[in-house]
Amino acid sequence: MMNILFLCTGNSCRSQMAEGWAKALANDDVTVQSAGIQAHGMNPRAITVMAEAGIDISGQESTRVDDAMLQTADLVVTVCGHADEHCPVLPPGTRKERWPLEDPAKATGSEEEIMQVFRASRDEIKQRITDLLQRVQQAENA
Repeated sequence: MMNILFLCTGNSCRSQMAEGWAKALANDDVTVQSAGIQAHGMNPRAITVMAEAGIDISGQESTRVDDAMLQTADLVVTVCGHADEHCPVLPPGTRKERWPLEDPAKATGSEEEIMQVFRASRDEIKQRITDLLQRVQQAENA
């Protein structure tokens, strides 16, 4: 059983979308959770664009990372530079991977322009999750 923790600054957008995609695309051998250095609450635009893709993340909670999450994680994926820089010390043997994703919550412009940034982020995260899960599967089969 592989336990993956997606870590972000506020656990409101990128890590939540990553958790949603990973839960939808992973097999039963993978446990997925997300957390933030802080908890900023769920971003409604992230919920909307994931729903457009058929993934319901509205029941996920924005949480702060804690020692129990870190102790059970086999892999911590930081989805932004801030979380990577402020990531707590990981237990021995826990791997870390950094995904430098742009924060869609910082997008400006019309509502449609902002939503396009969220959709692009959603799609990039899906591709990264797909690649990650393929690597996890290959490692388990090796």
